[in-house]
Amino acid sequence: MASELIYRGAGHDDEAPYHSPSGASSSKRITKKWASNVASCKAIRYLLGEQRILFVLVGIAIASVFFFLVSSSSSSPSSSSSSVLFRTANNFRSDMEDFERYRSVGIEGSRGGFVGKIPLGLKRKMKRVVVTGGAGFVGSHLVDRLMERGDSVIVVDNFFTGRKDNVKHHFGNPRFEMIRHDVVEPILLEVDQIYHLACPASPVHYKFNPVKTIKTNVVGTLNMLGLAKRIGARFLLTSTSEVYGDPLQHPQVETYWGNVNPIGVRSCYDEGKRTAETLAMDYHRGANVEVRIARIFNTYGPRMCIDDGRVVSNFVAQALRKEPMTVYGDGKQTRSFQYVSDLVDGLMRLMEGEDVGPFNLGNPGEFTMLELAQVVKETIDPNAKIIFKLNTADDPHKRKPDITKAKEILGWEPAVTLREGLPLMISDFRRRIFGEYEKSGSTTTTTTTTKSS
Repeated sequence: MASELIYRGAGHDDEAPYHSPSGASSSKRITKKWASNVASCKAIRYLLGEQRILFVLVGIAIASVFFFLVSSSSSSPSSSSSSVLFRTANNFRSDMEDFERYRSVGIEGSRGGFVGKIPLGLKRKMKRVVVTGGAGFVGSHLVDRLMERGDSVIVVDNFFTGRKDNVKHHFGNPRFEMIRHDVVEPILLEVDQIYHLACPASPVHYKFNPVKTIKTNVVGTLNMLGLAKRIGARFLLTSTSEVYGDPLQHPQVETYWGNVNPIGVRSCYDEGKRTAETLAMDYHRGANVEVRIARIFNTYGPRMCIDDGRVVSNFVAQALRKEPMTVYGDGKQTRSFQYVSDLVDGLMRLMEGEDVGPFNLGNPGEFTMLELAQVVKETIDPNAKIIFKLNTADDPHKRKPDITKAKEILGWEPAVTLREGLPLMISDFRRRIFGEYEKSGSTTTTTTTTKSS
């Protein structure tokens, strides 16, 4: 009779049946019995017997180390494998200090340009930005800063007051686009941020077609807010100090509701901007659109329209042309003048910040019109004359921003004084009025004289 011998020695896990060579039937019985004994743990024995789990874990570990080394070497090619795997406490502390510094001041400095080298892992995501009115005075300077920062910029302008010359130095740049379009008509774009500057800002221009002005402020703002809602973009409205009208409070704070004549000759602009602020806040509260509101005070600088009726451009153009400088009224009304680079810095800080506003963006330095005329005389022509004319309707008597809120929340305040910024504007006006840099003869003479001296 066939015998069945099963050896279960100490330290042996496998079962090794021994069967006699008595025939095939005996062998089949032994195999069937062995299979039934191990059926319950077949899957475990399959994995453990071939050590497949161990190979899977080893493979995962090797792949993780490989990808970690590749990503580290691509970020810093010169670092060795040991410096990638093990970082000293000093290096870690240095990176944290860099992070705190860049988080507090932003990637950009207050006067433009990048501040040093961006620490590893802190490179900002480049944005796609649309600037309505981007070919205008303020808009073109804003476009310059956004392009310098590395963003992709789309300019939307109908060229009523804007000029292609203001942005032509960006033509050919793959990150720059220009669209001739009136914001009174809807437009479809895919962007991350919307700077809404489109609207004539000088009395000469916005009084030229007051109905068009208020349509731009109301319908144009509605269209751009609707775009921001559809695509989830952040929206910045450039409002104006004109929302305060002829103020009864001095200086003006953001909580002041203003003193505006709703049926005056300036109301197309004043009330238009007040309505635009209303629309922005309603979209923010009702549709969760991220909005930012800036109230801009008098701004000057290169690329201003030469004959736009604003006091700084009027005085500079008249003095350069040897014409009498025109002061309206008694010249005792006051204004505050900020250089355009300060304003652009404030707008960008506001857009990147987390506070809706509104924020006053202006220079609290206050000048009467006669004081401004005197500064222009000293800078351009000490012999320039001043004449007086009747003042225009609804002209504010005093205008000075309280910028406490911008200082505390945005960390912003103007840095360029009137005597520093005015010569830069005068140089631009002189070139555009007389074409000094376009006449090769005069340029050669000037260069020769400068070198000899």
